[in-house]
Amino acid sequence: MPTPEITFGCNFTVEDYWDVVEFARKAEELGFDRITTGEHVMDGNPPRPTLMNIPMMAAAAGATTNLKVMTGIVIAPLYHPVMLAKLVTTVDVVSQGRLDFGIGISGQRGTSIEFEALGIPVNTRGRRTDEMLEVMKRLWTEEHVTHHGRFFDFEDVTLLPKPHQQPHPPIWVAGRSEAAMRRAALLGDGWYPYLFTVRRLKATNDTVRQIAEEAGRDLSGFHWGLNQPTAIAADREEALATAVAHVGQRYVTPERSAEDIAQALCLTGTPQDCIKGIEDRIAAGVRDFIFGFLSPDPEGLYRQMETMAKEVIPYFRG
Repeated sequence: MPTPEITFGCNFTVEDYWDVVEFARKAEELGFDRITTGEHVMDGNPPRPTLMNIPMMAAAAGATTNLKVMTGIVIAPLYHPVMLAKLVTTVDVVSQGRLDFGIGISGQRGTSIEFEALGIPVNTRGRRTDEMLEVMKRLWTEEHVTHHGRFFDFEDVTLLPKPHQQPHPPIWVAGRSEAAMRRAALLGDGWYPYLFTVRRLKATNDTVRQIAEEAGRDLSGFHWGLNQPTAIAADREEALATAVAHVGQRYVTPERSAEDIAQALCLTGTPQDCIKGIEDRIAAGVRDFIFGFLSPDPEGLYRQMETMAKEVIPYFRG
């Protein structure tokens, strides 16, 4: 089933492993289209160790030639829009236009601590982000920008150089809520959900399209992304056990078993199982896959990347 419009990337997901240069070079060597990673200033208290996204993707871009690098995601409301626009431009320029700008508001549980550490009211994060996106687009495309808004106030700001990609790097909006879908449909260049069933993926893609259509916005060139937890192995039960350990156990409820949750939210199984799962998600509207390979160590990550690159992705590239 050749589908040349489909892209495949991978997420830097192994905890306590920081060699993003090795990861990026391996991804490019295997033929992945892009890589990404998340970020937190302080994830919980006591926090788990984390790094920030933009410098990591700058390092990855410097170590590769053709690989796209994606901030997936930058927690936008933790930044000032002038500084964030400048940082994004810097990576886009030094990578010669290989940056995708993924943003979110950190809606998951237990992360309000990082907003408190920076003195930013967590209950303003959505509205703050909407204002930021409007301001940053002006900073990327105009000179002598003056803005007096609800959260940000500045006069006569000009940022040079302008981004390599015109008018700016594509903005992928992550999230799970209707507010996030609206942000993607009206202000973004892509939708980037996480931990969705196939049925919910289709519903949210349809919602984004409907919101854009009602606003008269053309979504030509829009990125229909997916941050997809993935466990692939020659043995189906081994892959499922990995998905249960990393995702199912984390989200288990009295009503649903860890195994049920892992099967619903993860791409899991043999290469042939994963081909079928990807086809189901393509039918739901996904076009840009980012696989978050589930592994406790780099060896397992690279083993799964190689299996996906050699036994699954070629099926979709004819």
